Amino acid sequence: MRPVMLGIDIGGTNTAYGFVDEDGGIVYSGDIPTLAEEGAEKLLERLADVTSKGMAKLGDEVQLCGVGIGAPNGNYYTGNIENPPNLGWPTVPFARMMSKKLSLPVAITNDANATAIGEKYFGAARDMENFVVITLGTGLGSGIYVNNELVYGEDGFAGELGHTCVQVKGRDCACGNQGCLETYVSATGLKRTAFELLARRTGKSPLREKTFNSLSGQQIAEFALAGDTIAREAFQITGEYLGVALANAAAFSRPEAFILFGGMAAAGELIVNPTYLAMERHLLAVYRGKINIITSALPGSSAAVLGAAALAWNEAKNTGEANSGL
Repeated sequence: MRPVMLGIDIGGTNTAYGFVDEDGGIVYSGDIPTLAEEGAEKLLERLADVTSKGMAKLGDEVQLCGVGIGAPNGNYYTGNIENPPNLGWPTVPFARMMSKKLSLPVAITNDANATAIGEKYFGAARDMENFVVITLGTGLGSGIYVNNELVYGEDGFAGELGHTCVQVKGRDCACGNQGCLETYVSATGLKRTAFELLARRTGKSPLREKTFNSLSGQQIAEFALAGDTIAREAFQITGEYLGVALANAAAFSRPEAFILFGGMAAAGELIVNPTYLAMERHLLAVYRGKINIITSALPGSSAAVLGAAALAWNEAKNTGEANSGL
């Protein structure tokens, strides 16, 4: 009987889940609508139902040993999902509720931290003890490993590089502050930069045929690869902001590598090259030439579930119960 962990990734629209073995193999997976407006208890009931059906299908093939959850504003210390903006919930003791429902140990953290743990167990950071994962999507998240431990800080919410200020009195951020890194480095930030450039430049560009809401970061990458100068400049500016931010982060964490994850990371050299050059220019001299920028080794379609399951495997390892049925 093979031990597995249930990894759950709670998103604003869908919630993905999967049974994951110790080697990162997904033996059963699926997703359900989050339907956040129905409340946390309803989601718990539906997750318990699909878990039961999965175990019934697999039979004696596996033993479910624990649960890991990645969720917006998931707090590892308290087990709560705390006022998640994209779910519209108050603070919910989700880990405790899930543990009671399934009679299993449950751990929870935010999605960026879960991705970092996933990289450590199943991805590009298997052999690293000091690294930072940067998740580049609609916003920017980060998970920081120092001395082989994930940094949670005093209250469980450490590692919010996306909300460090990179431009005083800069762009408005959804968090209520101005000039946050994610307003410049994210799919949304990239689009804002592209439209600012369109307003300043007079040259032809396929970007001029797009509205803000119809444009995606992937399309900007496609235009840049096709040679559009405004699209390429947008990536250049975005990479410079990110590179400076990574140099700042290196000053206090000194990672072996920064690992880029998410939709924008798929742009490859378009984002990696300007980021690396800017980082090198702003690093302390003693760090130069020693820190890599690489892209994630987690499969994009299942990365979030792998990260959440890795959280559960990490908990089992730390308690010495990885193979005891917990």
